[in-house]
Amino acid sequence: MKLNIYIKTALVVAAAGTMTSCNDFLDQEPQYAVTPEKYFNDESSLQYYANNMYTILASHGNWSYGIYGDDIHTDSQISLNYDGKYVPGNWKTSLDDGNWTFVNINTINYFFDQVLPKYEANAITGNTDNIQRYIGEMYFFRAYQYFSHLKTYGDYPIIEHALTDNEPELVEASKRAPRNEVARFILSDLDKAYDLLKGTTAAKTRINADAVKLFKSRVALYEGSWLKNFAGTAFVPGSQDWPGKAYHPDFAYPTGSVEAEANWFFDQAMAAAKEVGDAKVNSLTHNTGIVPQTEGATLSAIENKNPWLAMFGTLDLSGNPEVMLWRQYSQSLGVVHNVVVMAQHGNYGRGITRGMVDAFPMANGLPIYANGAGYHGDKTIADVRRDRDPRLYVMLKEPGQKNVLIANSSGDHAEPVEPYPVILDSNTERNYSTGYALRKGNSFDQIQCANGNNYTACPVFRSVEALLNYIEACYERTGAIDATADRYWEAIRARHQGLDQDYNKTIQATVMSEEAKGDWGAYTAGQLVDPVRYNIRRERRLELMAEGFRTADLYRWRSMDQMVTTGYHCEGFHIWNTPMEAWYNAKELKDNISSKDLSEYYRPHEAKATSEVKDGLKWTMAHYLRPVPIKQMMLTSPDHQTPSQSVIYQNPYWPIEPNLPATK
Repeated sequence: MKLNIYIKTALVVAAAGTMTSCNDFLDQEPQYAVTPEKYFNDESSLQYYANNMYTILASHGNWSYGIYGDDIHTDSQISLNYDGKYVPGNWKTSLDDGNWTFVNINTINYFFDQVLPKYEANAITGNTDNIQRYIGEMYFFRAYQYFSHLKTYGDYPIIEHALTDNEPELVEASKRAPRNEVARFILSDLDKAYDLLKGTTAAKTRINADAVKLFKSRVALYEGSWLKNFAGTAFVPGSQDWPGKAYHPDFAYPTGSVEAEANWFFDQAMAAAKEVGDAKVNSLTHNTGIVPQTEGATLSAIENKNPWLAMFGTLDLSGNPEVMLWRQYSQSLGVVHNVVVMAQHGNYGRGITRGMVDAFPMANGLPIYANGAGYHGDKTIADVRRDRDPRLYVMLKEPGQKNVLIANSSGDHAEPVEPYPVILDSNTERNYSTGYALRKGNSFDQIQCANGNNYTACPVFRSVEALLNYIEACYERTGAIDATADRYWEAIRARHQGLDQDYNKTIQATVMSEEAKGDWGAYTAGQLVDPVRYNIRRERRLELMAEGFRTADLYRWRSMDQMVTTGYHCEGFHIWNTPMEAWYNAKELKDNISSKDLSEYYRPHEAKATSEVKDGLKWTMAHYLRPVPIKQMMLTSPDHQTPSQSVIYQNPYWPIEPNLPATK
């Protein structure tokens, strides 16, 4: 057994020893050939340590669809297999849980324990700006890691120093802090990071002051929305049913109430987002609305046809003013991914849903169901794209379009011409799980289509998020769209050539009962939200499509309560009784996909009558947070066996015994 709070550092030096084995209770401290006293004395050692933390940032990974598949298991993007959390009773508590980990946090704390005293004593040699930079980066990384835990567990232990092999100290440190205090701690670390980074310069492949401000706005918006939307429930500190109540009897919000605390976070989000937004609002990457289709041109000429599309599949983002931080890949160094191959095919079986497609308005700004919208229907993918929002028109692939414009024989996994959606292939790598597929992440250069050997860049932070964060925080805080939010919203619309900039036109034509059919974000706490709030959420959904924001957004908005009683049927393209039906063998369709008696739209989760979700995806309130692993509760109890006596409390509605489902 291990108490996953003890230091497990990652001091990466050539002479470092290996980690030793652990006893039954604690991870043991690794032994090093190079001692801390002889390390951390110059800027290069700080840089080397910081470099190894960059692996925790969003990336394209190795074999999947990278960040463009990270909205999976939501109303926006699904695979053939549904997530068990949408089947009540399937998700159960466990003894162990690798998500409850302090490895990165303790690695970073070890750095601070060793470096900060030397920094304050001016005992580190090298360029002062660089020394400050690497310390600032480490504050950012601790904040980044803590935000991941905040989203996963809510209340969480706040640990600022590496811990010694002392059981009472470890048990004390295991106590969970209320989630708002965790969020405040994250913002504090980000402020420290900003102060250290604001006077430094570096390539945009390293953390920078603007990226820190953007991330601060993300964290603050998240916590403000959570506190507002879950106020009065067991998911918010201070409420009657909050599991931490007995453990924090003197808890009080610094601002006096949960409402004031939420507003404090919204204020923080607005201030941070505005710093970035005002500087970047006029430099968003332009979407010409063009899908390049001319073969034989140079790659730069092809990318210049639509810089916005190219932003998601180019080699170098250093000159892109919208991209604030990006990850570089290199074929020669073996740092590669497979995103382009997946974008050539069916997005690694992670298709966008009918609800995602239908959320895009027409180019004239009207929702597809509105009078005068000019919607052409969805009986072919060509009809779906025609006269639509340029974001959808450009990103949604259509059979017959060219995926490759520069041929290269080494790209042996290319799909030069987009086929009919491959919905009858069981191969996950090729399957079009909804019939719809995106070209987000594609390169028209076939050299990028060697299997597992793609090296296009990955955007990590884009300034458009700051604009979206400000708009939402402003409305949640004030109930109105102020002049800054108005300017930001129009700028977002204006960067997409051909899209009506008047967002109020979309708001005024919005019918919430129609939007609710395909968008969980139409709800908060089981009730439909107002059209302004919804369209702020809609704009965010469209602008950040398939980039890994959707799950966190739906959770903080509390957008699944309605699914506790009413199942949601995930659908893809309109297959039955359309010309697209003729693309496939009639018997194979009948035998392998969902019946037309259920819906004319493809329902990938309901191909079999025995499907656990034949009545739709269902929600369980406890699933807004992950259960704390039972073993950690046992180890922090006096007898190391009884979870009920632990200093760690369980999350709402989750049992304290292993292998049991949530109670509500």
